[in-house]
Amino acid sequence: MPLLRFDEVSVAYGDQPLLDKSSFQLEPGERVCLIGRNGAGKSTLMRLVSGQNQPDDGVIRRDEGVKVGMLNQDLPMADDQLVYDVVAGGLDKVGELIAEWHTLAHTLFSQPSIADADMKRFEKVQDELEARDGWAMQQKVEKILEKLQLPAEKTMGELSGGWRRRVELARALVSEPDILLLDEPTNHLDIVTIAWLEKQLKDFRGALLFITHDRAFLKSLATRILELDRGNLTSWDCNYETFLERKAHALEVEAEQNALFDKKLALEETWIRQGVKARRTRNEGRVRALKALRSERMERRNLQGNAQFKLETAERSGKMVVETIGISHGFNEGLVIRDLDFTLMRGDKIGLIGANGVGKSTLLKILLGDIQPQEGTVNMGTKMEVAYFDQMRDQLDLEKTVIDNVAEGREKISINGRDRHIISYLEDFLFAPKRVRVPVKALSGGERNRLLLARLFSKPANVLVLDEPTNDLDVETLELLESILVDFPGTVLLVSHDRDFLDNVVSSSLVFEGDGVVREYIGGFEDWLRQGGSLEKLAATGDGGKLAKETSKAESKAEPAVTEQPAAEKKKLSYKLQRELDALPGEIEALEQELADLEALTGSNEFYQQDQDKIQAALDKLPELNKQLEAKMDRWAALEDMQG
Repeated sequence: MPLLRFDEVSVAYGDQPLLDKSSFQLEPGERVCLIGRNGAGKSTLMRLVSGQNQPDDGVIRRDEGVKVGMLNQDLPMADDQLVYDVVAGGLDKVGELIAEWHTLAHTLFSQPSIADADMKRFEKVQDELEARDGWAMQQKVEKILEKLQLPAEKTMGELSGGWRRRVELARALVSEPDILLLDEPTNHLDIVTIAWLEKQLKDFRGALLFITHDRAFLKSLATRILELDRGNLTSWDCNYETFLERKAHALEVEAEQNALFDKKLALEETWIRQGVKARRTRNEGRVRALKALRSERMERRNLQGNAQFKLETAERSGKMVVETIGISHGFNEGLVIRDLDFTLMRGDKIGLIGANGVGKSTLLKILLGDIQPQEGTVNMGTKMEVAYFDQMRDQLDLEKTVIDNVAEGREKISINGRDRHIISYLEDFLFAPKRVRVPVKALSGGERNRLLLARLFSKPANVLVLDEPTNDLDVETLELLESILVDFPGTVLLVSHDRDFLDNVVSSSLVFEGDGVVREYIGGFEDWLRQGGSLEKLAATGDGGKLAKETSKAESKAEPAVTEQPAAEKKKLSYKLQRELDALPGEIEALEQELADLEALTGSNEFYQQDQDKIQAALDKLPELNKQLEAKMDRWAALEDMQG
């Protein structure tokens, strides 16, 4: 017997139907993923299931006594509430009593003297709990805290985003719901916590209805796909890979049917516009049929277009983008980077993998030259033009409109030599002309991410730094972003917890393995696992590892704090060597430019249509230039080392 059933349910915002006579049912034990484009109405459907909203038409039937728990998309507040009290709050009124009893007990018995009023209140709460079978409920709270390894006496403000998500999950599970609703549960979680969440949800015995853009999470969990597309709700009783195949076929069939319909409508429109002879023989039934065709065509909701953005590329950077030699960096709690030797070359696409709090952002800042490591050397390349995608979206002015955030006073934007009007450019990012005047604070999370991409890609760059770019983006936009990054001729540094995104984009990964060890592996996330990577080891690092150690009261010896050391005094080179060192960057740049020009020349079709001797001379010069360039760079590094 189904736990929940929608019968001909309709909901509309203005003249836009989000659900149009939609029906589906949810069975016990199912794990159903609700998918659809941003703005399709997925969150609206979730609120209908939870009972927060009511439909405009149709009936929603719930089995008698069905409990619904919900994990919201937004993280809970980092405030002064105790973890215990937040979790207990999931039991409604009884939970409030349990939380109050817990707070009073903690306060009363930690004080040398107890006020009569406080003791009377404590006794009253105890009596109410006994009358409501509250002690059994209290055991549920303690059981879920233990299962999810949560620190009951810590405040929410002391926890990272991933641990606050755990607390919110515990709050949703403590009432033992029959249906659990999850709206983008992986947002702001690291790879370790996402893997942990997958396991917890697979162990859940009730029915799951969840929304996610994380394809690996979707593939791992979903037993059925529920698609919301242009107001129509369709159930696909298959896994995600099979759904993609069937959906592609369904869209082909729809396109064929629409083409036939449009052809028939065009013929009827031609007939109705014929002259006097046609009017005399006009069939009134045929006229009525034409009106019906026109009406049906007007009501057809076309498939929303895909984003079509392109990237403005700058001239090529130097062959070497950045090199680190024996760098170490840390804070009071210990080293986050230890003795890292790493070279980033032009065209590399590098993923940074690790738990929250391990130092990924710190390493990014070091590689970009924003901060200096406490030990070691960083050599920066030449001609670097960096574009940075900030996961906190701090580059957006919330009070300004969409167009003002991107245009910055310009009417046109040049993308790879082609001028585009700013409004036309924003349409590629799915911002309709009437939407570009909306202030950013009114945009959804997905729209803000698309806007940040529009701003980022409007400026020339040969180094892209992307910090969690996938949050809130729908799958179609994610796949387009993937293809753009794969084809991008420059260098990419990518921080992401989306495992499929990493696998599809990066050529190698820097993995933070704990104790300051950062090791490079060829390939993405799955390649790292095949090379011996372990999520269990990652789980012991970062914020999660620290908190887990505190919670289990395991003794750990903290790494000695790394204190800021004054820069070592450089040795003075001789006049001749100093002149040589000063000249080398210009010589290296000139060689790189000459090599780039020659590579472009030999790559053209016209090159091979000239005299054979000229062709061979140019081809012989390529390895010679490469050899000269390497020698110059080695000499530059050697002179830098001589300075200390």
